[in-house]
Amino acid sequence: MRVPVVQHGTRRRRALRRRALWAGGEALVTVGVVLLLLVVHQLWWTNRQAREGAERKVEALEREWGSGGRGVEEGGGQGAAAPAGPSEEPAREEPARRQRADQPQPSAPDPAYAILTIPRLDLRVPVAEGISKPDVLNKGYVGHYPGTQQPGRAGNFALAGHRNTHGEPFRYLNRLDDGDRILVETQDAVYTYAVDQTVPQTSARDTGVLRPVPRSLVHPARGYRDPGYYLTLTTCTPEYTSTYRLVVWGTLTSMRPAPER
Repeated sequence: MRVPVVQHGTRRRRALRRRALWAGGEALVTVGVVLLLLVVHQLWWTNRQAREGAERKVEALEREWGSGGRGVEEGGGQGAAAPAGPSEEPAREEPARRQRADQPQPSAPDPAYAILTIPRLDLRVPVAEGISKPDVLNKGYVGHYPGTQQPGRAGNFALAGHRNTHGEPFRYLNRLDDGDRILVETQDAVYTYAVDQTVPQTSARDTGVLRPVPRSLVHPARGYRDPGYYLTLTTCTPEYTSTYRLVVWGTLTSMRPAPER
């Protein structure tokens, strides 16, 4: 009776296949964990950071307005620095210049200048100039479209905000109904708009919604025909995509001086 003999080459091939399968499994698990961490970072951590930062900015604006914006002026009282006299030695001036150059430079001023409040959504968020992601939207702020009007003025005051991640201030914008109030508060006044039209989905290139008299170019039946005082809110739709835009429009109903703080 002959005993089957297993060649060493066959054993090596089997061992290599087992190691390859094990390595492939480990790689898939690692990729899955990394992807899970990325999802957690995007959906939870960025939201937490942005919301906390936006809340702090709202509080900072209220404090600034409460002081009448006089913090810098009241901190003064000292005269301007005297010009260097002819007896000052250049050797002493040069190290001071190097020291100032090594010090961290002050960051650009925060562009937030108003507060948007939507009672129905329990939302209170800063409004900042521009729609830059790193400087405005990713901070959890709502951004003012450059070239559109400012609050309370004739024309179209247009804003953009994230629907998902980075604070997602416009997550539930689709829940607004006709008649819902939207308040825009500045240092000097509070402007109240009432929702009266919605475009559930339009092209991201539908620039008609941002015109002084806003009107959709994709859905011509949606929008206005006469000049007025309008508010436009835009965000991405469907959720977790940036394919289309959801648009909510409102009309100015009242304006009153800012409350005493």
